[in-house]
Amino acid sequence: MQETEIQALMGRLEQLIDRVEQLKRQNGLLLAQEKSWREERAHLIEKNEIARRKVESMISRLKALEQDS
Repeated sequence: MQETEIQALMGRLEQLIDRVEQLKRQNGLLLAQEKSWREERAHLIEKNEIARRKVESMISRLKALEQDS
């Protein structure tokens, strides 16, 4: 192999290493975002469940008032 070919391969290898590092960082950020979104989703599901129970309770009370009338 000629010196210029070796230099070209080394340059390409350095580019690939840089790209791998960039993708690792990007993957870390995406995983952090996914975790955040999952936590937010769980929180919203919990809030939705609380609201559903409150609405069901109000409906029950309205039905009870309706029957008493």
